[in-house]
Amino acid sequence: MAEAVLDASAILALVGEEPGADAVARIVANCLVSTVNGSEAVAKLVERGMPPEVAEDIIFGLPFEPVDFDRPLAAAAGRMWPRGRRAGLSLGDRACLALAEAKNLPAITADTQWRRFESSTEIRYIR
Repeated sequence: MAEAVLDASAILALVGEEPGADAVARIVANCLVSTVNGSEAVAKLVERGMPPEVAEDIIFGLPFEPVDFDRPLAAAAGRMWPRGRRAGLSLGDRACLALAEAKNLPAITADTQWRRFESSTEIRYIR
């Protein structure tokens, strides 16, 4: 059973062996990831110069469970826009939070600007 939802920043911390990677490594096999956040992580690796196929293999080769960004999750992320905009949250951030809210799980992130977002969903920071 899943214990948390990972944001792209947490996935990238793991892959890049950045601060907080150890915390993500301990739980990644028991986490959900929105396909939006998986896409975000792949894109960031490609932006850094990695071949797209390699980036995809690395990200989607991790032992998390990907969750398709369906209509209910899209609607929930859209409803968060007014509050998210004030806090500087992207669509990817809101996709992660929408999934965490839907599954009643904490969201795991390295993105400290989430601290400005008022949420009933538990948010855990890896650094």
